[in-house]
Amino acid sequence: MNSDEMRGKWNQFKGSVKQQWAKLTDDDLTAIDGHRDRLVGKIQERYGIAREEAEKQLNQWKVPSSPQHEEVTRHEEVTRRKVS
Repeated sequence: MNSDEMRGKWNQFKGSVKQQWAKLTDDDLTAIDGHRDRLVGKIQERYGIAREEAEKQLNQWKVPSSPQHEEVTRHEEVTRRKVS
């Protein structure tokens, strides 16, 4: 998903983003305001991971409009447990 798509659908995605990255605060979500680069930065900051890892997680995230959104691979589950 590119930045324009994310900004256009941000209000729809916020809940899903919060589920995926629970350490993000409501203030973080407001500040991100649909900007992909800001989301990557906040994931990096809150989880203490490298920017590349935050990018990777965001790229692997199943967006709500995706038919595969509810499916979580074992790798993603393991990744979330390590980050938490």
